[in-house]
Amino acid sequence: MSVLEIGAAENSYLPENLKLSRHVGVGLSEKLMEENPSLTGKVIVDLNKVVEGRDVDSDDLRRLSAEPFDAIIMANTADFLTHPREVFKSAWFLLKPGGTMINAFSSKKAYADRFERAQTTMWRDYNDDQHMWVAGSFFQFSAGEGWENLMGFDISPESAKDNFEQKGPLDMFDFGDKGKDNNIYVVQATKGYQDDTINEENPTKSINSKMWMLPTLEERDKKLVVPRLGRSYAVTKNPKRKEAIIEHITLLPKIYEALINMDQFAFTFEMQSQLAADLVLDPDFNGNDEQLAAMKEGLGLRTPSPQFWQPIGELTGDMDIVDKINLLSYLVPRFGSGQAGQETALLAFVSGLKPAFSCIRSKCPDLSESDVQLLGTELLCAEILIPGTSTKEEFAAWLGAMTGADMKEILATRKGLNEASNSELSA
Repeated sequence: MSVLEIGAAENSYLPENLKLSRHVGVGLSEKLMEENPSLTGKVIVDLNKVVEGRDVDSDDLRRLSAEPFDAIIMANTADFLTHPREVFKSAWFLLKPGGTMINAFSSKKAYADRFERAQTTMWRDYNDDQHMWVAGSFFQFSAGEGWENLMGFDISPESAKDNFEQKGPLDMFDFGDKGKDNNIYVVQATKGYQDDTINEENPTKSINSKMWMLPTLEERDKKLVVPRLGRSYAVTKNPKRKEAIIEHITLLPKIYEALINMDQFAFTFEMQSQLAADLVLDPDFNGNDEQLAAMKEGLGLRTPSPQFWQPIGELTGDMDIVDKINLLSYLVPRFGSGQAGQETALLAFVSGLKPAFSCIRSKCPDLSESDVQLLGTELLCAEILIPGTSTKEEFAAWLGAMTGADMKEILATRKGLNEASNSELSA
């Protein structure tokens, strides 16, 4: 059995008769760890130096993940961590799937006279019951469902106080007259098994596991976008789109970082998840700078270009917000291709809006303006936006040959897809 001890010092919190194949200490004091007879190895690390949103900033610590551990023990260390989420992320990477991390801590008054100034303000301000809850949140906000079987224990009943009289690593605590400040607590969890491939019968589960450790992505956003991606994977028959979902999951943080300044009342978290899932599904989306810039212009986070996004915004002002998001997910992946044909297709799309809308109005005078815009953009996206489909002249001839009944049938089919999608999402 192999154990990693985070916050290791001169003593280890393990029975002396427990024989380990590997027992590595992680701490800031090399001198103290040198005095620890239990350790078979040591890594000098400042646990409060981190890469925000990712892990502890230590290549030596990262290299330990090549041989992950069966268990990780962190005793009386959580109260000194200024970036606990990143420390617990590192711990997750360093554990074997199914391995357990144990976060143990004593009552905050146990050694207040010696170390209170080093404790974080939150730890000093909270009581022991709140510490249990906070310690659990460290697991939850580091890897979410990547931690399983989260449990907390008070392991200091009245009958255990006599044990504190014995010599051992707990001698450092100031027991007081009745030992009332020496309660010991444990919060622990096990590392979940992350799917290497997509389970065709339950793609949502596999996709969720691949997102456990994505940096900067909030649990709220994961819970909203995962069902969309799982359902898209399940229903699509296009193998390229299935591959795109798997390959593009790592692009989600870039998408959400670009959305961070959106007004969450006008553009809700649910809408953000729709756009993110639709972009990930497109094989041509790779999150390059031009695509992200285009997305920001389309959303109004940057000044829209007068040649493209400004006329699109003016001409599609009556479209439903969900349909606008769908349109945005068609357009954004077409940017940054470096292909002349794609640039021509984008210009053909924007210049074709007015004549397409005009033709639809003339043949379907009873349609609302929102339906005219929805139908026109859908037809243009299908026939003009992708190079090699139709030229502007071919599209104009095709649209002109359509009857009003033909157009309404296409519109009804498109709206039916929206209704079916909304019903499935609600379910």
